[in-house]
Amino acid sequence: MAQAKSGDTVKVHYTGKLKDGTVFDSSQGRDPIEFKMGENQVIPGFEKAVEGMSEGEKTVASIPMDEAYGPRKDNLIVEIDQTSLPEDINPEVGQMLTMQQPDGNQVNVRVAELAEGRVTLDANHPLAGEDLTFEIEIVEIQAA
Repeated sequence: MAQAKSGDTVKVHYTGKLKDGTVFDSSQGRDPIEFKMGENQVIPGFEKAVEGMSEGEKTVASIPMDEAYGPRKDNLIVEIDQTSLPEDINPEVGQMLTMQQPDGNQVNVRVAELAEGRVTLDANHPLAGEDLTFEIEIVEIQAA
């Protein structure tokens, strides 16, 4: 039976959980996700867990933050004056916004805090700093 390797396209069902067991994402009830092995389309630890698995096989993988979304970085948190936001935006904690950087690239940020006309924006991935656990089932492997 074929085993998932670099260059193969795989379809998998998954459930992702935090250390405390909270489910943060799942493909259950939806189509499985599809990605090409070796193309950095999923986090490194997830791909590493899938490598060598066969169709129909299931596993539970513990993925440390360094193989997931990395550690939280303080330099990705900024505080700005609320008046520097467009007038049509009424920020709320947890709200996702898109900002344009001086080089023209866009970055997603989360409103982390509101205080006295100031807004704290966090560009860290919401799962940065978290060790993750994934329940994974290989649905299909299309050999390269």
